[in-house]
Amino acid sequence: MPRQQLRTPSTSIDLSQHFRMVDALPQQVTSQTLFQNDAGLQIEVGSGKGLFLLNASGEQPDQNFLGIEIAHKYAKHAATKLKNAGRTNAIMASGDALPIFEKQIPDASLAAVHVYFPDPWWKKKHKKRRVLNEPFLRSASRTLAPGGRFYFWTDVLDYFESTLELMAMVVPELGPPLPDVVSEAEHDLDYRTHFERRSRKNEIPVYRVHFDKPA
Repeated sequence: MPRQQLRTPSTSIDLSQHFRMVDALPQQVTSQTLFQNDAGLQIEVGSGKGLFLLNASGEQPDQNFLGIEIAHKYAKHAATKLKNAGRTNAIMASGDALPIFEKQIPDASLAAVHVYFPDPWWKKKHKKRRVLNEPFLRSASRTLAPGGRFYFWTDVLDYFESTLELMAMVVPELGPPLPDVVSEAEHDLDYRTHFERRSRKNEIPVYRVHFDKPA
């Protein structure tokens, strides 16, 4: 479903503490290189408008968060939210997440990887563009620390089922999928992402699981 158009953030806003291009990320992406501390690092791939990153970084001040979003305008929009909320433990990066996972994140270093409502790329010839492909899944598993968690939510049943099958084949070390249970939203932004908000308000089923890497 096409995303709503966003206004370009004002150039007068200083986003230097909350926004990066992926090409400008450190050679090794860690809490130490991004935040100068040793708190756990969680990465969200496909942050969209940044609702999860905004809420999670506020609810878990003892954790650090990096969001990676390929749509530049959305990445800047999310970074502006973090800036306005005064978050010091979250950064948005604009660009492709796969090279970062393949080359710049050390083994067993992440507390969690989050992938919520990724583009399903409906046409058969485009399915190879899906973010949850074999190279990404292998890299995500490699970079998760023992006890780390991989989250996957979608409202596309075919994508959900095919991804679980693929994960069972290529990253069996993550174990079986475990259901994520959610409660009723208490307010209009009490959702994991804007896509979840849309799906739940329109009574579209959402499929939610996580995987726990054995300690």
